[in-house]
Amino acid sequence: MIEELRIRDLGVIADSTVPLGPGFTAITGETGAGKTMVVSALGLLMGERSDAGAVRSGANQARVHGIVRTEDPAVAEIVEDLGGDIEDGELVLSRTVSAEGRSRAGVGGASAPVGSLGRLADRLFAVHGQSEQLRLKSTAAQRETLDRFGGDELARTLAEYREAHRDRQAIETRVTELTEARDERAAEAARLRTELEEIAAVDPQEGEETELAGRIELLSNVEALRSATSTAHEALASDSDDPLARDAAGLVDEAVRELERVAEFDARLGAVLETLRGVSFQVADAARELAAYAGDLDEEGPGELARANDRLAALGALFRQYGADSAAVIAASQQAAERLTELDNDDDLIEELEQGLIAETAREQQLAERLTELREAAAERLSELVTVELRQLALPDAQFVVSVSPLASLGSSGADEVQLLLSPHPGAPARPIAKTASGGELSRVMLALEVVVAAIDPVPTFVFDEVDAGVGGAAAIEIGRRLARLSRVSQVIVVTHLAQVAAFANNHLQVVKDSAGGFTESSCQRLEGEQRLAEMARLLSGLSDSGSALEHAAELLALREAA
Repeated sequence: MIEELRIRDLGVIADSTVPLGPGFTAITGETGAGKTMVVSALGLLMGERSDAGAVRSGANQARVHGIVRTEDPAVAEIVEDLGGDIEDGELVLSRTVSAEGRSRAGVGGASAPVGSLGRLADRLFAVHGQSEQLRLKSTAAQRETLDRFGGDELARTLAEYREAHRDRQAIETRVTELTEARDERAAEAARLRTELEEIAAVDPQEGEETELAGRIELLSNVEALRSATSTAHEALASDSDDPLARDAAGLVDEAVRELERVAEFDARLGAVLETLRGVSFQVADAARELAAYAGDLDEEGPGELARANDRLAALGALFRQYGADSAAVIAASQQAAERLTELDNDDDLIEELEQGLIAETAREQQLAERLTELREAAAERLSELVTVELRQLALPDAQFVVSVSPLASLGSSGADEVQLLLSPHPGAPARPIAKTASGGELSRVMLALEVVVAAIDPVPTFVFDEVDAGVGGAAAIEIGRRLARLSRVSQVIVVTHLAQVAAFANNHLQVVKDSAGGFTESSCQRLEGEQRLAEMARLLSGLSDSGSALEHAAELLALREAA
């Protein structure tokens, strides 16, 4: 429920607070006073598209601020997701529109995308005006109206059907893709086999290229390595038969022998002796390792170098085609193998999907049939109830019919085409309301539908913009009564030009225009007592002080008291 609405610099309204509250609020005023701006302000809070042209002349921006009372958990969840708060059941919504066309929104004290207001509006408001009457002429809107009336079971069945419909379409699309691309997938499988064979023929090992590069570096310098190791070995442990040849091992051994001879005379030489003995062992170890290394070099030859270069070239060919190094080539091979397995299983996958398609199609059809049963039962009840309402809205001979007929194929909402039909008088065939209903009749049909559907699926707030268009006299009185009845379960806000409708409101607001000073400004005020009688008289006769009009106004207000 909208408790209060504040409008600043929107159209002809400079700054006005609109007190709303529970029940039935009627908004009246002279033509051009700005009644529609109130509906426009509500529309902005509902996330409707903004128009920079609606910003009051000379103002930088238009601002709308609304206080909404709600206990809806779904609304609270949306507000929380947006970073806003609901305090003591009160939600503050705001919207600004700049003269340049920029628009901003606020939800619960937090800035929010304008589209978020639309999400909230689906849970909080229902607006009915000329555009809604046009929408009601569409078969989709007519089906949605019937589905709303159908209650929880129909809603659950429709949700299950839509899920089955989406699943069936997804499986069908997948089967079509696999079947139509069979030749392409076969070619892809052949290509992957060739690639896997090429990689398997080389059989790369991770990190192998690094080892090969080092091996080739060694083999390319084997003569220099052989010469250096031979010279070093000769210096450490000479194999020469020359009695005068001196090597490191012999010199160290000689030093050890000399110190052993005199070490007993000075203990300090013992440490030096031990060091030299260690050096002797290290020199011997180094000599043995150099001899072994030289032996390995003797086994390396030109053939080994050629084999290493050939192996590295084979790896390089793989790197150019499948990856930057051996690890990338191995990963590409694994991916290709997995993809090939998937492609080789196409026939099995298609068969599995086709079996799933049969089952999902059967489920979809079963749910569609159940949906049709529920809609037909709901259509019969809705037809009866709306017909009764229309009789109370000065259409005593009208017959309202909700037709449920089969579509040529299953759609996203089932197998049914729903049409709202109207027979205005006995003997006249029931025809689509889009073709047979006048503006006044369409207004009453729309109101009758809302009164009936609201008993099953209530909306917190209804906003009617001249729901009484094309209606007068007794029909207008009955519209007022039905709006009052609707206000027992929902908040009802009506912009009207008929006293017969306004009389049934428990809250009467007047939009007043002031053109003093050459500028037109409008404001909104609550009417009570004599002020309300005067406005009712003006609506009836155009004169707020007409005696007969004032009497008639009092009679109309008495109807509300008696209702």
